[in-house]
Amino acid sequence: MKAHTKETQATMTPAKALNFLQEGNQRFQNNLKANRNLLEQVNDTSEGQFPFATILSCIDSRVSAELVFDQGLGDIFSIRIAGNFSNEDILGSMEFACKLAATKLIVVLGHTSCGAIKGACDHARLGNLTALINKIEPAVEAVKEPTDESLRNSKNLDFVDKVSEKNVLLTIENIRKNSSVLAEMEDKGEIKIVGAMYDISNGEVTFY
Repeated sequence: MKAHTKETQATMTPAKALNFLQEGNQRFQNNLKANRNLLEQVNDTSEGQFPFATILSCIDSRVSAELVFDQGLGDIFSIRIAGNFSNEDILGSMEFACKLAATKLIVVLGHTSCGAIKGACDHARLGNLTALINKIEPAVEAVKEPTDESLRNSKNLDFVDKVSEKNVLLTIENIRKNSSVLAEMEDKGEIKIVGAMYDISNGEVTFY
Protein backbone atom coordinates (compact mmCIF):
# COMPACT_ATOMS: atom_id res chain seq x y z
CA MET A 1 0.00 0.00 0.00
CA LYS A 2 1.37 3.36 -1.07
CA ALA A 3 1.51 6.54 1.02
CA HIS A 4 -1.26 9.06 0.46
CA THR A 5 -0.61 11.75 -2.12
CA LYS A 6 -2.10 15.19 -2.73
CA GLU A 7 -4.35 13.56 -5.33
CA THR A 8 -5.64 10.77 -3.07
CA GLN A 9 -6.14 13.20 -0.20
CA ALA A 10 -8.20 15.46 -2.48
CA THR A 11 -10.64 12.61 -3.16
CA MET A 12 -11.13 11.97 0.55
CA THR A 13 -14.38 12.88 2.32
CA PRO A 14 -15.14 12.74 6.06
CA ALA A 15 -17.24 9.60 5.51
CA LYS A 16 -14.53 7.95 3.43
CA ALA A 17 -11.89 8.81 6.02
CA LEU A 18 -14.00 7.21 8.74
CA ASN A 19 -14.48 4.12 6.60
CA PHE A 20 -10.71 3.87 6.05
CA LEU A 21 -10.17 3.79 9.82
CA GLN A 22 -12.95 1.26 10.39
CA GLU A 23 -11.51 -1.03 7.74
CA GLY A 24 -8.04 -0.61 9.23
CA ASN A 25 -9.25 -1.59 12.68
CA GLN A 26 -10.92 -4.67 11.22
CA ARG A 27 -7.61 -5.67 9.65
CA PHE A 28 -5.86 -5.09 12.98
CA GLN A 29 -8.33 -7.28 14.85
CA ASN A 30 -7.96 -10.06 12.30
CA ASN A 31 -4.15 -9.73 12.12
CA LEU A 32 -4.38 -9.02 8.39
CA LYS A 33 -2.21 -5.93 8.10
CA ALA A 34 -2.09 -4.15 4.76
CA ASN A 35 1.02 -4.86 2.71
CA ARG A 36 3.26 -1.81 3.13
CA ASN A 37 6.88 -1.02 2.47
CA LEU A 38 7.56 1.50 5.21
CA LEU A 39 10.98 2.45 3.86
CA GLU A 40 9.35 3.15 0.51
CA GLN A 41 6.80 5.31 2.31
CA VAL A 42 9.66 7.21 3.95
CA ASN A 43 10.86 8.09 0.47
CA ASP A 44 7.35 8.82 -0.82
CA THR A 45 6.66 11.29 2.00
CA SER A 46 10.10 12.91 2.12
CA GLU A 47 8.90 16.02 0.27
CA GLY A 48 5.41 16.29 1.74
CA GLN A 49 2.65 14.65 3.75
CA PHE A 50 -1.04 14.29 2.92
CA PRO A 51 -2.80 12.57 5.85
CA PHE A 52 -6.55 12.05 5.80
CA ALA A 53 -7.38 12.00 9.53
CA THR A 54 -6.32 13.51 12.85
CA ILE A 55 -6.57 11.30 15.92
CA LEU A 56 -6.42 12.52 19.53
CA SER A 57 -5.61 9.56 21.75
CA CYS A 58 -4.11 8.69 25.12
CA ILE A 59 -0.38 8.11 25.67
CA ASP A 60 -1.17 4.53 26.77
CA SER A 61 1.45 2.21 25.29
CA ARG A 62 -1.25 -0.21 24.10
CA VAL A 63 -3.16 2.39 22.08
CA SER A 64 -0.99 3.48 19.15
CA ALA A 65 -3.38 4.96 16.59
CA GLU A 66 -1.19 3.95 13.65
CA LEU A 67 -1.24 0.33 14.80
CA VAL A 68 -4.85 -0.10 15.91
CA PHE A 69 -6.09 1.48 12.66
CA ASP A 70 -3.42 -0.22 10.53
CA GLN A 71 -2.13 2.98 8.95
CA GLY A 72 1.27 3.78 7.49
CA LEU A 73 3.62 6.74 7.30
CA GLY A 74 1.90 9.92 6.20
CA ASP A 75 -1.64 8.61 6.74
CA ILE A 76 -2.71 10.27 10.00
CA PHE A 77 -1.80 13.05 12.38
CA SER A 78 -1.47 11.50 15.83
CA ILE A 79 -1.95 13.73 18.89
CA ARG A 80 -1.32 11.98 22.20
CA ILE A 81 -1.84 13.10 25.78
CA ALA A 82 -2.81 11.19 28.92
CA GLY A 83 -6.59 11.19 29.11
CA ASN A 84 -7.08 12.35 25.48
CA PHE A 85 -8.49 15.78 26.40
CA SER A 86 -8.09 19.02 24.45
CA ASN A 87 -6.34 22.25 25.36
CA GLU A 88 -5.23 25.35 23.47
CA ASP A 89 -2.12 23.73 22.02
CA ILE A 90 -3.97 20.62 20.93
CA LEU A 91 -6.72 22.70 19.34
CA GLY A 92 -4.05 24.65 17.47
CA SER A 93 -2.56 21.39 16.24
CA MET A 94 -6.00 20.23 15.07
CA GLU A 95 -6.63 23.52 13.28
CA PHE A 96 -3.32 23.14 11.47
CA ALA A 97 -4.12 19.53 10.59
CA CYS A 98 -7.58 20.30 9.19
CA LYS A 99 -7.45 23.86 7.87
CA LEU A 100 -3.91 23.92 6.53
CA ALA A 101 -3.02 20.25 5.96
CA ALA A 102 -6.52 19.22 4.76
CA THR A 103 -7.35 16.21 6.93
CA LYS A 104 -11.05 15.39 6.76
CA LEU A 105 -11.72 13.69 10.08
CA ILE A 106 -10.98 14.26 13.77
CA VAL A 107 -11.29 11.24 16.05
CA VAL A 108 -11.19 11.56 19.83
CA LEU A 109 -10.12 8.07 20.87
CA GLY A 110 -10.55 6.92 24.46
CA HIS A 111 -9.84 3.44 25.74
CA THR A 112 -10.95 1.02 28.41
CA SER A 113 -9.14 0.80 31.76
CA CYS A 114 -7.47 4.16 31.16
CA GLY A 115 -4.91 5.05 33.83
CA ALA A 116 -5.51 8.79 33.54
CA ILE A 117 -9.24 8.26 33.94
CA LYS A 118 -8.59 6.05 36.96
CA GLY A 119 -6.51 8.85 38.43
CA ALA A 120 -9.38 11.29 37.89
CA CYS A 121 -11.85 8.87 39.49
CA ASP A 122 -9.58 8.71 42.53
CA HIS A 123 -8.85 12.47 42.44
CA ALA A 124 -5.13 11.73 42.39
CA ARG A 125 -2.69 14.51 43.22
CA LEU A 126 0.98 14.41 42.19
CA GLY A 127 3.11 17.27 40.90
CA ASN A 128 2.18 18.43 37.42
CA LEU A 129 -0.13 15.43 37.06
CA THR A 130 -2.57 17.26 39.34
CA ALA A 131 -3.32 19.90 36.69
CA LEU A 132 -3.85 17.19 34.08
CA ILE A 133 -6.22 15.24 36.35
CA ASN A 134 -8.19 18.44 37.02
CA LYS A 135 -8.99 18.66 33.31
CA ILE A 136 -10.49 15.17 33.30
CA GLU A 137 -12.46 15.38 36.55
CA PRO A 138 -15.52 17.10 34.93
CA ALA A 139 -16.16 13.78 33.19
CA VAL A 140 -16.18 12.02 36.57
CA GLU A 141 -18.75 14.48 37.90
CA ALA A 142 -20.86 14.14 34.75
CA VAL A 143 -21.35 10.39 35.29
CA LYS A 144 -24.16 10.26 37.85
CA GLU A 145 -24.32 6.52 38.53
CA PRO A 146 -23.49 4.91 40.81
CA THR A 147 -24.34 7.39 43.54
CA ASP A 148 -22.59 5.31 46.21
CA GLU A 149 -19.24 7.06 46.72
CA SER A 150 -17.60 3.75 47.60
CA LEU A 151 -18.21 2.62 43.98
CA ARG A 152 -17.02 5.82 42.28
CA ASN A 153 -13.32 4.98 42.09
CA SER A 154 -10.72 3.19 39.98
CA LYS A 155 -11.56 -0.21 41.44
CA ASN A 156 -14.94 -0.09 39.67
CA LEU A 157 -13.86 -0.69 36.06
CA ASP A 158 -17.39 -0.28 34.73
CA PHE A 159 -17.48 3.20 36.25
CA VAL A 160 -13.99 3.95 34.88
CA ASP A 161 -15.10 3.03 31.36
CA LYS A 162 -18.27 5.12 31.64
CA VAL A 163 -16.13 8.09 32.66
CA SER A 164 -13.81 7.38 29.71
CA GLU A 165 -16.75 7.54 27.34
CA LYS A 166 -18.06 10.74 28.93
CA ASN A 167 -14.58 12.25 28.71
CA VAL A 168 -14.52 11.58 24.95
CA LEU A 169 -17.92 13.24 24.51
CA LEU A 170 -16.96 16.25 26.64
CA THR A 171 -13.71 16.61 24.69
CA ILE A 172 -15.67 16.74 21.43
CA GLU A 173 -17.94 19.40 22.95
CA ASN A 174 -14.89 21.40 23.99
CA ILE A 175 -13.35 21.17 20.52
CA ARG A 176 -16.50 22.57 18.94
CA LYS A 177 -16.91 25.21 21.63
CA ASN A 178 -13.31 26.43 21.76
CA SER A 179 -12.33 26.25 18.09
CA SER A 180 -14.44 28.39 15.80
CA VAL A 181 -12.21 27.23 12.94
CA LEU A 182 -13.06 23.55 13.41
CA ALA A 183 -16.71 24.20 14.27
CA GLU A 184 -17.16 26.17 11.05
CA MET A 185 -15.43 23.48 9.00
CA GLU A 186 -17.70 20.84 10.49
CA ASP A 187 -20.80 22.97 9.87
CA LYS A 188 -19.78 23.25 6.22
CA GLY A 189 -19.27 19.49 5.95
CA GLU A 190 -15.55 19.88 5.29
CA ILE A 191 -14.64 17.74 8.29
CA LYS A 192 -16.31 15.43 10.76
CA ILE A 193 -15.54 15.18 14.49
CA VAL A 194 -16.30 11.80 16.05
CA GLY A 195 -15.64 9.89 19.25
CA ALA A 196 -14.46 6.32 19.63
CA MET A 197 -13.42 3.83 22.29
CA TYR A 198 -10.65 1.26 22.02
CA ASP A 199 -11.09 -1.98 23.95
CA ILE A 200 -7.70 -3.06 25.28
CA SER A 201 -8.98 -6.63 25.73
CA ASN A 202 -9.70 -7.39 22.07
CA GLY A 203 -8.39 -4.54 19.91
CA GLU A 204 -11.81 -3.37 18.77
CA VAL A 205 -12.60 0.30 18.20
CA THR A 206 -16.23 1.30 18.66
CA PHE A 207 -17.21 4.59 17.04
CA TYR A 208 -19.98 6.74 18.53
